[in-house]
Amino acid sequence: MKIKNLTVFCGSKTGNESIFCEHAAQLGHLLASKNITLIYGGGNKGMMGSLANSVLDSGGKAIGIMPKILAVKEHAHTGLTEMIVVRDMHTRKKLLYKKGDAALVLAGGYGTMDEFFELLTWDQLDLHDKKIFIVNSNGFYEHLVAFLKKVESENFLYHQISDHIIIVSEPSELNAYFS
Repeated sequence: MKIKNLTVFCGSKTGNESIFCEHAAQLGHLLASKNITLIYGGGNKGMMGSLANSVLDSGGKAIGIMPKILAVKEHAHTGLTEMIVVRDMHTRKKLLYKKGDAALVLAGGYGTMDEFFELLTWDQLDLHDKKIFIVNSNGFYEHLVAFLKKVESENFLYHQISDHIIIVSEPSELNAYFS
């Protein structure tokens, strides 16, 4: 399947290591170079801002989806190709999932994990069949990957992890999937 729109989940904060925002910016440049539209939460700070700004600075398209309540807290990006304001988080997540041909997870906190696990759950229930990429920046998701492998080895999954989740260490490894 050709990826035309990629939904990306990531932090609205920068984290402690510069590599997180560096990888967000590298991903943004890659998306623009491959003519893949970014679909994301619509923020202009933290990793969200690094990602969106790098897409836009590279001549790409970025679509933000943000509930009214977060427009101030996450600092809504005012320079996007399109900003979709929705009434609540559930509507936001549903639209984020719907608009992307695949999803990608960069470093982030509770919100990123909530979105990731809901997407995994929907995958297990066969509500979608989209690839999910994890960029494991500087080993950020090592414990999560170990947990997922444990869940799989204990026979709690309906699909093998490798059938739906692709784990890379840095954005440049995604070139093979974004042709």
